[in-house]
Amino acid sequence: MLAAEEPELCDSLLLFSYPLHPPAKQTQLRTAHFPSLQNEANFVHGTKDPFGTTGEMETALALIPAKTNLITIEGGGHDLRRGKFEPNVWDRIIG
Repeated sequence: MLAAEEPELCDSLLLFSYPLHPPAKQTQLRTAHFPSLQNEANFVHGTKDPFGTTGEMETALALIPAKTNLITIEGGGHDLRRGKFEPNVWDRIIG
């Protein structure tokens, strides 16, 4: 939220397990500030995260006018444990 208000504070964002909404409360979205983000935003998200599905993340990231990257951790929950990610996934970000 701070980056949305003061984008000059950082060049980019790295967000781990961003909670889109409380578990089982998909209507309580935490994305009101997304349209104001001007910084590149990189989201690392588990495919089994109860705070938002991968599809919900993709829809939410479309609200951000800046460049975004979604790195999914297959099988990872909100804590990202027991998840796996594709080799060289970071090359898409820092490439």
